[in-house]
Amino acid sequence: MRSLVGLIAVVVVATLYLYLLSTYLPAGPRHLRPNGETQRADAAESEQPAESYGEPSRLKFPSDLEELRELAELLQFYKTEHTGYVLLLFCSAYLYKQSFAIPGSSFLNILAGAIFGPYEGLLLACVLTTVGSTMCYLLSQAFGKQHIVSHFPDKVSMLQRKVEENQDCLFFFLLFLRFFPMSPNWFLNMSAPIVNIPVTFFFCSVFIGLLPYNFICVQTGVMLSEVSSLDDLFSWERLLQLLAIACVALLPGALIRRYSQSRLKLDDPQRNGLATDKKAQ
Repeated sequence: MRSLVGLIAVVVVATLYLYLLSTYLPAGPRHLRPNGETQRADAAESEQPAESYGEPSRLKFPSDLEELRELAELLQFYKTEHTGYVLLLFCSAYLYKQSFAIPGSSFLNILAGAIFGPYEGLLLACVLTTVGSTMCYLLSQAFGKQHIVSHFPDKVSMLQRKVEENQDCLFFFLLFLRFFPMSPNWFLNMSAPIVNIPVTFFFCSVFIGLLPYNFICVQTGVMLSEVSSLDDLFSWERLLQLLAIACVALLPGALIRRYSQSRLKLDDPQRNGLATDKKAQ
């Protein structure tokens, strides 16, 4: 009971912080003039009231690509003059989702590419994914062990057995689970402390194991921010770019899979009871 109360308190405090941060919108660009200059909502500078892009109600987690694109445009406007605020808001929202195992982090990875670009976006996505997953690990270790075991006894037992069987090459086994998830990432994050996976192994395996996934999402966000129509998306340049992204992302997984065939002890995913869910963050 005490662990549940503690977890609820952490969720409430984190939610209140994120809410207050999202409602604090500093003065920023409202919309663009035809010549590309930014117009502010200042009555002394304009005879007509400017259209507001900074309403608090528009700051919400995106649930589809259309909302994602609108949010990316809004934050790109604010980023021109309030980079620190946008960065803090994005990091806080990302860590909130990852820490409490809320689905939808893939949208935030795409958003990172659209706002911060291919390199900064990828670095930010990898760091936030790793830190957020580790926070989920620590929250589970502090408050959620008994609840996870009681709700997922078979999955926890199976994962415990596989961890013990692959103790000699545990780090590569963890990488395999990230590249070829037999269980969703949120479950791995929460169950890792229960099956005695060291936090250092966990931290490094998340950073490396989810790098290809983050890379694909971030590059998708970069392309979405650059294209204006479906014709641009299906141009030869974009198709070749997508092919290159797929090859780069698949290479680490192919190497890990080849290593796993000779070193790791793995059952058929259909028989081990861990393949019932899709990959989720």
